[in-house]
Amino acid sequence: MNITTHTIEANGFRFAVDEAGEGDHLALCLHGFPESRFSWRFQLPLLAELGYRAWAPDLRGYGETEPKPQDVASYRVERLMEDVASLIDASGAKTVTLLAHDWGAGVGWTFAINRIRPLDRLVIMNLPHPAVMQANLRRNWAQLKRSWYMFFFQLPAIPERALTRNDAQGIRRAFFDMAVDKSNFGPEVLDRYARDAQRPGAMRAMINWYRAAFRTPGKLAGPFPVLETPTLVIWGEQDSALGVELLDGTDAYVRNLTIERLPGVSHWVQQEAPEKVNAILKSWLPRAG
Repeated sequence: MNITTHTIEANGFRFAVDEAGEGDHLALCLHGFPESRFSWRFQLPLLAELGYRAWAPDLRGYGETEPKPQDVASYRVERLMEDVASLIDASGAKTVTLLAHDWGAGVGWTFAINRIRPLDRLVIMNLPHPAVMQANLRRNWAQLKRSWYMFFFQLPAIPERALTRNDAQGIRRAFFDMAVDKSNFGPEVLDRYARDAQRPGAMRAMINWYRAAFRTPGKLAGPFPVLETPTLVIWGEQDSALGVELLDGTDAYVRNLTIERLPGVSHWVQQEAPEKVNAILKSWLPRAG
């Protein structure tokens, strides 16, 4: 199944979107930090095979999506949810399934909890429910230590320089060093992410997602009514940034919850173990159309 790239105008942005498949059921895939739409390259063909029109956009501030606002306020979760809603509206789809990883999953959780648009199903990869994350940042010292980079990112300018110097070695190492199976993180893949991070204004924009979350968490801080959308959580257990204990207690916030844990797989779950992730998706997602 071929993947094509389009520009979709929505919410004042020109989103670069990879697309596979067609039809009235949109599978919208939201990437994390420091990724891009490229992180869903293994899932788009499967989703198309299952009958979905699969979209993977470069999110606000990332990749080829323009413009890239440089102010922190532009990256509040409320603004990011507006982008998701606008992309859904621009698609004209009648039904929507949301798939999301890392920071994209932070937006995905919040979007679903607040019922910004109706969702048929929600798939979350390696990012805890925001209520569970908040609780662990308050009392889980091990998770606080793993989250050191979130606090580092609050510094002005220094994180941008640290991650982009020497041809973005910090970005390259984030993928390669964290991955358990490094097979899908060869030089051409690392070059792609390094190149995207070095686009004008990109690195500051990407880090501003973290700054906005700390300064004005907004809907990320709740309230958290029970989520009624059927939800699948896929979790690579060898995540060096987020402990597997962050799954505990999720069922208190999600009515219809399925959790699939993948031992020996890192935070980059859908890229590192695409065969396993795709098998789970194929089993759990209904055929579209």
